[in-house]
Amino acid sequence: MRYIFLFVACWVACLANAQTDYAARRTQYKQAFLTNPRSPLTAADTALLDFYPPQAQWAVVAKIVRTPDSPAFGLPTYSGQERPYRQFGVLHFEIAGKPYRLCVYQNMKLVQDAAHQDHLFLPFKDHTNGETTYGGGRYLDLSSADIQADDTLLLDFNLCYNPWCAFSDGYNCPIPPPVNALDLAIEAGEKVFRGAHKHK
Repeated sequence: MRYIFLFVACWVACLANAQTDYAARRTQYKQAFLTNPRSPLTAADTALLDFYPPQAQWAVVAKIVRTPDSPAFGLPTYSGQERPYRQFGVLHFEIAGKPYRLCVYQNMKLVQDAAHQDHLFLPFKDHTNGETTYGGGRYLDLSSADIQADDTLLLDFNLCYNPWCAFSDGYNCPIPPPVNALDLAIEAGEKVFRGAHKHK
């Protein structure tokens, strides 16, 4: 499981430019699968990854309310195991004039690693799941280092991606908690994989 988070953290670090070049980011996302020994995808598989066209409306500014006293807990995964997390805070934002909120988490193992201790994990579900996107939800990676002095943070759903469980069995993918089920369709980011699901 650590390899998966390092894969994600390294990918996010490579994409930390102020200007968003979605084509370049998606190319780097695909390439990252080819350098990880535990990757579920081959080079041929990456051609079957699919994405919504980027749209500015899905990049919103969120206000974060930190929850420093939140205890660690076991976040269930689709394999039946649990992984240690704690809630870092709650993101408040608007889409099309309607207010929404999502909880963002810290992986308790990654916070002990100086190179990745700023990593924030945002698993969520929305109305596209099981239709145009993976039924198990999608993820976004954020960084506490990107939180501004006014406690705002850019929340760009154009960058949300599938857990590895969308491609293959055999991975411990955290299940988005019920509190992070959005009552709208996020038509942004990665779509359902166009290839066959692999069985280990």
